[in-house]
Amino acid sequence: MFQAGTIDSAAVAAVREERVDWRFRSVAPSLSGLTIGEAAARGAKLFEDGFLGPFVVLDEEAVEHNLRTMAAWCAERGVALAPHGKTTMAPQLFERQLKHGSWGITCANAGHLRIYRAFGVSRILLANQLLDPSGLKWLAAELDADDDFEFVCWVDSVRGVELMTEALRGARRKVDVLVELGAEGGRTGVRDTETALAVAEAAHASPALRLRGSGGYEGALSHHTDEKSLQLISSYVDGLRELVFAFHAKGLLDDAGQIIVTGGGSAYFDRVADQLTKDWGGLDVLPILRSGAYVTHDDGFYRVISPLGEHPRIGGVASFRSALRAWAQVTSKPTDELALLTIGKRDASFDEGMPEPRLIRKGDGPPSALEGHSIQKMNDQHAFLTLPASSPVEVGDWIALGLSHPCTVFDKWPLIPVVGPDGETVLDFVRTHF
Repeated sequence: MFQAGTIDSAAVAAVREERVDWRFRSVAPSLSGLTIGEAAARGAKLFEDGFLGPFVVLDEEAVEHNLRTMAAWCAERGVALAPHGKTTMAPQLFERQLKHGSWGITCANAGHLRIYRAFGVSRILLANQLLDPSGLKWLAAELDADDDFEFVCWVDSVRGVELMTEALRGARRKVDVLVELGAEGGRTGVRDTETALAVAEAAHASPALRLRGSGGYEGALSHHTDEKSLQLISSYVDGLRELVFAFHAKGLLDDAGQIIVTGGGSAYFDRVADQLTKDWGGLDVLPILRSGAYVTHDDGFYRVISPLGEHPRIGGVASFRSALRAWAQVTSKPTDELALLTIGKRDASFDEGMPEPRLIRKGDGPPSALEGHSIQKMNDQHAFLTLPASSPVEVGDWIALGLSHPCTVFDKWPLIPVVGPDGETVLDFVRTHF
């Protein structure tokens, strides 16, 4: 159906040549001066070798499980995957996603696009409108310089088409676009078929653009999994199909080559795949999912709502595993009911749920399960841990926290240790680029 996208492996490998220093605040000072690759080869241990709390780590086994699970499911369902790179902004993880068969990588803006191209990502889907003249001129130069570079973005207004056409004047290659479908209560995107057709006709007539199909984001419509919400998602994705049939009927996709239809965040990709793999009546359509958070899953929002979360909506497939964990120390215990941890909003996500206490580590002993405790609120640098009666928590203990919503975790950590099965031995480091 398609060949997987590619990335410049030499550029990714060069990440490991960067020197470790004070910029990576949690990394053990004893590793300073080494390259990232050399530091990874040391097999350092989080607590024995002096990593500075708080810190966030990735579980290697969980990451690999999630990569394999999603890739296998997409292949079985006949959908392509262009995972949204904004979740991690980590080319090392992009490379692994592409090696597991991803069609390409999704980005959100021109800055992301520039970073992706610095690492040679060959197929990029920009799930947004790109109207900035500077960004469009830069894109045109990238396309003109590399015939193997494939790019597609969204349009949702005739005015947007006009602005793109003007900025791309003189470009050798046309820019592929999809008409974005929105919905009441959603974000961007056309709200009705009449407007969609007007935008499609403008794109088709533009000397600088090529209309390829339709796209959108269903995740903005609901954060629930009741049947009414799931039906809303299915109905929305049916709308993406209807746009393609309407464009085809008017001859607006005659130059498209393979038609692209894309949806699918990490919350409802099962419903999106169900609708996008229905019979297309002979049209050559490539359905693309853009799920990004699956790579690490989480201990909160996606654990609850994902089709492969704690209440899976997909049968016969192993659920995703949470691959993110934060460690913070108990720095104060002002009462028997409250302890303060050395982690806050500057360190961990809080927009889709508070961190969840999972483990406690006392002294040099091994971690053990910590139940009945919760984080009630966070300040910039503190988390308020509520203690039940007979809590074992004391000042100086370390608490492992499960995190919700990985998209607002990675941006806080430029270098993240990847740990092995014991949860403490560092196997590698992932460099992020926000």
